[in-house]
Parts: sequence; structure tokens; C-alpha cells
Amino acid sequence: MSDVGNQSCLSTAENYTSFLVCVLHAWEEWAGLGKAEDYLSVMEYLLWVFTPLAVVFILPFLIVILLYLSILFLHVYKRKNQLKEAYCNNLWDGARKTLATLWDGHGAIWHGYEIHGMEKIPDEGAALIVYYHGAIPIDYYYFLANVILQKGRTCHSVADHFVFKIPGLKPLLEVFSVMHGPQEECVRALRSGHLLGISPGGVREALFSDETYPLIWGTRRGFAQVAIDARVPIIPMFTQNVREGFRSLGTLKFFRWLYERFRLPAAPVYGGFPVKFRTYLGDPIPYDPSINAVELADKVQQALQSLIEQHQRIPGNVLRALLERFHTKHRDE
Repeated sequence: MSDVGNQSCLSTAENYTSFLVCVLHAWEEWAGLGKAEDYLSVMEYLLWVFTPLAVVFILPFLIVILLYLSILFLHVYKRKNQLKEAYCNNLWDGARKTLATLWDGHGAIWHGYEIHGMEKIPDEGAALIVYYHGAIPIDYYYFLANVILQKGRTCHSVADHFVFKIPGLKPLLEVFSVMHGPQEECVRALRSGHLLGISPGGVREALFSDETYPLIWGTRRGFAQVAIDARVPIIPMFTQNVREGFRSLGTLKFFRWLYERFRLPAAPVYGGFPVKFRTYLGDPIPYDPSINAVELADKVQQALQSLIEQHQRIPGNVLRALLERFHTKHRDE
């Protein structure tokens, strides 16, 4: 409405009500509120488009937050039990079991987590668990929690060097016996009767594997030599739909170049989808003094590949994995 129109409206107003209506229209035009509805419509559309994208990239950070909350709990627990530390050799057992309960609850609620073949994990004595590495190995966290709660044991783990450079993570790594993986240290842990978990694919498999679930081990055979030197069985492990829970943009050329050039695992991870997770433990591969590390590594790779082919539909599909939350039927049935 123009200024002339506003003046005409005001001059021709017949009563108080029409005068107020005329003033309101004039104020809306002066304040530019006539276009506000258009702006709000655009904002509403943008919110509708970008909210799903924001959610799938934010959820991985929630896992990081949960990790740091775990660290905070450890600090609180340690302060609470300072006076008992001199009298108790297992100061952290209560902390481990509490955190294991939290992670087990998260897995049960968010992913309907199941583990099949837990009886293959020995109640005592050493074994090497070799697993497929998802974009975020949250399934392995759930497995560790179940070993603590069901077996009363702490499974030692091998992690990449960059994990030990993350600020504030040291207490959690120490309490859950995470090591950076020299063969001598791994052999020592196994000879001491501990369980040990390792993913030969490591960060490379986490970043560059995809929904077709290829094993990216290259020429890594060190884990096999560790098992031979420690004379322990190897148990293969795979979690169904782990790539549908979280995915990586590592298949993009830029992020691959960044990792190959600087060893920087900077590929964004997205997801956090509440898909069905089922962890399957294969039959133990016993120690055999007649085979070498290359032959043993190939044997383990074939066993793990067999678990993938038996329990995972290729290629993986997020929607199908979500629907599996409502089915109790296993892939191999």
C-alpha cells in the first residue's frame, strides 16, 4: 500500500474498527512485514531439507560425547575411591562394569544388539579375536561390554597410533587395556592369559571399506605371527549391518589422498542409524605349528569373509537394516 493509499484509507475510515485495520496495514507495510511470510516459508523449506543431513552428521559426534562422558565418570570414580586404592588391587572393576552396563544398554536400546556364539569365547585362557572394522567400531564396544558382563573378563585391544593422540582419552584406554600394538606387547598379553582383539584392516578398512564389506588388509600378517608366537587360537568376528549404522566419506578421492599423503583420518563419518546389529563369532581356528603366518592370515581372512557372506546381504542397505529391527529371523536361517 502506498503513502497516498494509506492517507486515503485513514481519511475515509468510517468507524474506529476500520481505522485500526487501516493503521495495522500501514504499519505492516512500513515495517516490511508483508514479506515476512515469504521469508518464513523459505526458512521452513530449508529446515525441512537440511535437518536430516544435520542429524546423520551430528549422531557420530554423540558417540564421541559418550566416550568423553565415560572418561568423566572414571575421573569421578577415581576421586571417590582414592582412600581405597591402597587396599584394593582391582580399583577399576566397578568402573569397568558400570561403563559396560551403560554401553550394553545403549546397544540394546538403539541397535537391538545381539551377540551369537559367545560360548566360543573361553571363560579363562587366551584367544585372539579378529574382527571387521566398521566406520566407527561401536559394535566392538558392545562386544567388549558383553565380555565384561557375561564372562567377567576384560578383553585387551589394539588401536591405531592416532587414538593415543586424542586429548583426554588416556584414562579410558588404560582402564580397558588398549595398546598401540607392538607384536611383543601383544604376545606378552596373550601369554599372560588375556583375550586380545585386533582388526587387521584398522583405520584403512574403517575409512575405505563400504556397503559391499570388502576386507582391506593388504599384506598385514603381524596378527597371525602374534597368534603363532603366543600359541593361541584365533576367533573371527563380524557384525551384521555395521556399515549401515555408520558410513564414511573416505571413498571420495580427496579424503583418500589426505590419508595416503599425511596419514590423517579426516574423512567425515555420518549415520547413527538405529539399524539392527548382530555380532557373530566364528569357530576358533586352533594353533597349528605346521603353518606359517602367511598361511594362517589367509585362513583367518577366509573365515571372516565366510562370516560376511553368510550373515550380510551385499550390498548393505540402510532401510532394510532398519526394518530388520522388527524381525527376529537371522540372515542364515
